[in-house]
Amino acid sequence: MDLVALVTTHGAALVFAATLAARAGVPIPAAPLVVVAASLHPTGQVHIATVFLLAVAGGALGDGAWFFAGRRHGYRILKLLCRVSLSPDSCVSQSEAFIGRWGGRSLLAAKFLPGVSVVAPPMAGALGMPVRVFLAYEVLASALWALLFVGLGLVFSNQVQAVLDVLSATGVGALLTLAVVLAAYMAIRQWRRRRSVQVAMPRIDVAELGRLLNEEPAPIVIDVRSREGRSMDPRRIPGALGIALPDVAAWAARLPRERLVVAYCNCPNEASAVAAASVLAAAGFDRVRPLAGGLDAWEAAGYRLERHEGEAPLPAGDARAQAS
Repeated sequence: MDLVALVTTHGAALVFAATLAARAGVPIPAAPLVVVAASLHPTGQVHIATVFLLAVAGGALGDGAWFFAGRRHGYRILKLLCRVSLSPDSCVSQSEAFIGRWGGRSLLAAKFLPGVSVVAPPMAGALGMPVRVFLAYEVLASALWALLFVGLGLVFSNQVQAVLDVLSATGVGALLTLAVVLAAYMAIRQWRRRRSVQVAMPRIDVAELGRLLNEEPAPIVIDVRSREGRSMDPRRIPGALGIALPDVAAWAARLPRERLVVAYCNCPNEASAVAAASVLAAAGFDRVRPLAGGLDAWEAAGYRLERHEGEAPLPAGDARAQAS
């Protein structure tokens, strides 16, 4: 297989397909392909305008599909994306905070942030960003992304050509090598994530929490999802306090240390809840546990849910009073 011939013959179509697939969440290195295709422009083998326009179209269509999926399915589509993400434990919380703070402008930066880029469009849809605002920022972001890598291909065309010459000589072996490297990278990321989960602190299950909430003194339950996440999915365990993960440290001094504190989220591996529990443990709390399975496990077990009704401050005297 001649890689140069492949890119020359199908360069534009490959750029569109790879960009579309990458925006859909498939771990395909679309940016290097755009660079390679653009580097062939000086030879007359590929037209630079075609590469640019198809890269923009692929990016905008892929992100647009996720945006409308987010508008329709909300948090459920985000959980699906995070399960296939290379960084599933943090992608939702990062995107919530990012879009909540910067709005449409976040789409410009998100295009260049691997941990956020795929989740940002459906998050924007789920948070109710107007369609015209999304389309304006999305087309601009896709154009900037394509312009960057097309420009790199033109600037370094001679160097890229030298690399292509080497790869074309190795043919199928080069493609297999790239596939092996990508598979190894994904396996290492997955192994590291599973290892971090295995060494995390013990959880409390929903059955035990349900029993303890009917006893005195009842546990203090905190919902550590972001403000944006709670507004998008306002479900809460009865009496739970809405305390976003970045605010947990500031609230530590106001929570009674003699009570059991249970933190929950709605993210893979209870990552945010574990992080919140770790912060409280470091602050001197001896009885703090993340909730296994989070909010979905609580609902699946048939326990009652309430809705968050604002962000009232916690009284200094009794931490549970505000949640009652």
